[in-house]
Amino acid sequence: MASLFRDLTESSSIRIMELYDNGLSVVGVRSMVPFLQHANNLTKLDLSHNNFQSEGFNVLFRALRDSPIKILYCASCGIDSIEIDANFIPPNLIWLYLRQNSISADGCRELAKLLQGKDATLTQLHLENNKIGDDGVEILVDVLQNNKSLTTLDLLENDGISDQGQIQLLKLVNNISCIKATLQSNHTLRKLLVEYIDIDPSTDSELGEIIQRQIDVATEISRNSGSDTELAGREKCIQTQLNSERRAQLCRLQGVDHSVYRDIDPLHLPEVLSLIARRNGQGELYVALSSTIIALLSTMNRERCIQLRREYHAAIAARHRAIAAEHETKVEELDNELAKIKETTVAIAASAVRSQDNVHSQSNKRRRT
Repeated sequence: MASLFRDLTESSSIRIMELYDNGLSVVGVRSMVPFLQHANNLTKLDLSHNNFQSEGFNVLFRALRDSPIKILYCASCGIDSIEIDANFIPPNLIWLYLRQNSISADGCRELAKLLQGKDATLTQLHLENNKIGDDGVEILVDVLQNNKSLTTLDLLENDGISDQGQIQLLKLVNNISCIKATLQSNHTLRKLLVEYIDIDPSTDSELGEIIQRQIDVATEISRNSGSDTELAGREKCIQTQLNSERRAQLCRLQGVDHSVYRDIDPLHLPEVLSLIARRNGQGELYVALSSTIIALLSTMNRERCIQLRREYHAAIAARHRAIAAEHETKVEELDNELAKIKETTVAIAASAVRSQDNVHSQSNKRRRT
């Protein structure tokens, strides 16, 4: 194996290398390092089912620091601990497959480094059939709150993840506690797998399957919204917050006891009710009316309603006037500076003319003498 990589070290044409189930050990991985450091076109590397274990993976990952590698398969390689140096992260890595290893919460903590910051590139992370439990889920959920790159996370067959861990993943993609929380959920994930779903409709669903279905609803909305995360947030509000049946189920799962209509200004209720009728049907409109009738009656005093709306728009107008006044003051200051520059320029030009006249006068006097 070492001689193979020695011969390939100077090769720059290899784009894909698959060494699946080749008995590659830590020593074999070390022999690959010079090749990997010079493989300027290598974009996919599959080393699955080679028992190079954690040490081999850590050596491999550091060797890929400046590599163009995009896809890395290390499934079933005996990996149980991971060490990732933030300075040695492959800058183009988008897919990482680590299924059928023994990665636990400590490994999740290291993998989280690949998902931090605005420069994160990873779009798919496959961690099926590892030893991840609720503590590992907590680490991943925490880093994914602000991640904008990862679209697929596969955690199937991690038996340590309990129903509570699955609920944390559900809250990641659709936090039902209030409208603001829903809007601020993760809308980048388009596939999040943690539980198999029995497709047989005659069998009763386990709690894990129910949670997975709700996760699927949320990620499907994100998937259908493309890259527009604001649109995904609004759609999740419409399809879950403003849908009584779905919201009730989500509230039970997430332990929420809070009316969504408390978050809505009564003055905006007519618009919200109109939206519910258009998007969720007359049945949902009736439910919404039943829940908001008191708030609606409180807005029946038209004079007070108009007064509130007037105050709202007056406040906005005043704020715009203040901004305009600030800009007008700045324009005046800049005009004064321009005038001073113009005065200085004119004075310099006049001084230059006078100096030139003096030179001519002195020259004429010398000629007459």
